[in-house]
Amino acid sequence: MKKLHVKRGDLVEVISGKDKGKQGKVVTAFPAAGKVVVEGVALVKKHQKARMQGQESGIITMEAAIDASNVLRVCSKCGKAARTGVKILEDGSKVRYCKKCQEVFND
Repeated sequence: MKKLHVKRGDLVEVISGKDKGKQGKVVTAFPAAGKVVVEGVALVKKHQKARMQGQESGIITMEAAIDASNVLRVCSKCGKAARTGVKILEDGSKVRYCKKCQEVFND
């Protein structure tokens, strides 16, 4: 299983592709595939058939998965999209930090 630099709930910015510059929260992460689903990004239309009686069929808009390499986490301190690093603290715990301003993310 691969490790991703973003987790579910992180605020990220898209750095390449048709949605470049958009920001949103990571809804789902797929580490094995190296993909993430970001809120309001990579919207696709899906034709959905009614599965049960009373359920409506029609065309729905949903978010598609994009490659995790196309997003960067937005730092809460400097407000910019920045790469993340991992530090090991004195007590042995690992924390992620912003490589631009050295701010430690409190996950």
